[in-house]
Amino acid sequence: MTNDAQQTGANQPPAPAVSGRHVIVGVTGGISAYKTADLVSKLAQAGASVHVLMTQAATRFVTPLTFQALSGNPVYDSPWTHIETQDPQHISQAGRADCMLIAPCTMDALARLAIGRADDVISLVAAAIDRTRIPVMLAPAMNAAMWQQPATQRNVTLLKADGFHFVGPETGWQACRTSGPGRMSEPADILRSLSLLLSPPCDADAASS
Repeated sequence: MTNDAQQTGANQPPAPAVSGRHVIVGVTGGISAYKTADLVSKLAQAGASVHVLMTQAATRFVTPLTFQALSGNPVYDSPWTHIETQDPQHISQAGRADCMLIAPCTMDALARLAIGRADDVISLVAAAIDRTRIPVMLAPAMNAAMWQQPATQRNVTLLKADGFHFVGPETGWQACRTSGPGRMSEPADILRSLSLLLSPPCDADAASS
């Protein structure tokens, strides 16, 4: 499977590969965070154990309480908070994860990951994950001008080379009242791509054929 997650038709139900999986969802500070609330709900309904991390900027768009209610688990919005265990949370979360998804993944978040920053709860947990065993998927979301910036495209190329998986972005209407590339993929499409990523190779080949 390539780094760009394969997608299936819009009417096909999601594969059950997320059921019983420990899925970390990182939410960064973009208006598309409202879509991630729907995605977290869909993951929980599909049987995943969902654990949400939020940057401080993300909490200005959607409250941690919303994600706590949808996931049924505590939400981490600081590297310094210990909720479920006394172990450092980036070690405990990374050690239990079957996969990590960052959605929305803003221009700033892409840059942080590309240069190896680990100074917020999401980049810290991502840095503690062994991507040779545990996949990390990014769902970029930003306006068209930001997506097309040379710096963004360099970071995307570098992140793909480093083993990160991508879903989207799509082309469409954006919050800045323009239309173009950079729109975050829809929750159902992200769920399908995540399911394919977690499926055994033979199942993924059958689903994408």
